[in-house]
Amino acid sequence: MADVPILAPAAEAPKGKKKTLIIVVVLAIVLLASGGVGAYFAFAPQDKKPAVARKEPVLPPLYMALDPPFVVNFEAEQQVRFLQITVQLMSRDPTTIELLKSNDPVVRNDLLLLFTGQKYTVISTREGKEALRQQTLAAVRKIAGNAGGKAEKVEAVYFTSFVMQ
Repeated sequence: MADVPILAPAAEAPKGKKKTLIIVVVLAIVLLASGGVGAYFAFAPQDKKPAVARKEPVLPPLYMALDPPFVVNFEAEQQVRFLQITVQLMSRDPTTIELLKSNDPVVRNDLLLLFTGQKYTVISTREGKEALRQQTLAAVRKIAGNAGGKAEKVEAVYFTSFVMQ
C-alpha cells in the first residue's frame, strides 16, 4: 500500500502536462489561422476583396453658379416687394454639371416661376428659406432627370445671396 500513493501522483503529472500542451497547440492554431485570414484581407488584390470592404472614391464637389442672380417681384401686404437670390448648384459628377449648363434656360425659367410664387411672410423666416431651398433642389433634380441625367447626382442647392426689399 505504501507504493500506491507514491505512484498515483506520478501518474497524474503527465496528464496535466498533456492538457497544457493541447491548450497551447490549439491556441497556436487559432492564432495562426486568424493571422492568415487577416493577411488575406489586407493583401488580397482589390477585385477579390469583398464588396463591403471596397469603397468608391469620393469626388470633390463641383459648383455651378446660376448667373446672373434671380430678381423677382411679388406682393406682400399690398406692397410690391423684390427678391434677389444668387444660387449655386453642387454635384460631384462632371457630367451632371455639364447637363445642367446645357439646360440653363430651363433651370432659370423653372426657378423664376418658383421664386415668384413665394410669400414674403414665409420666406422672411429661416424655416421658409430652408423650405424654398429644398423646393429649388427638387425642381433642379426634376430638370436633370427629364434631360436624361440622374436626378440624385444633383446633391445640393445653396443660396449664396438672399436679399428681400
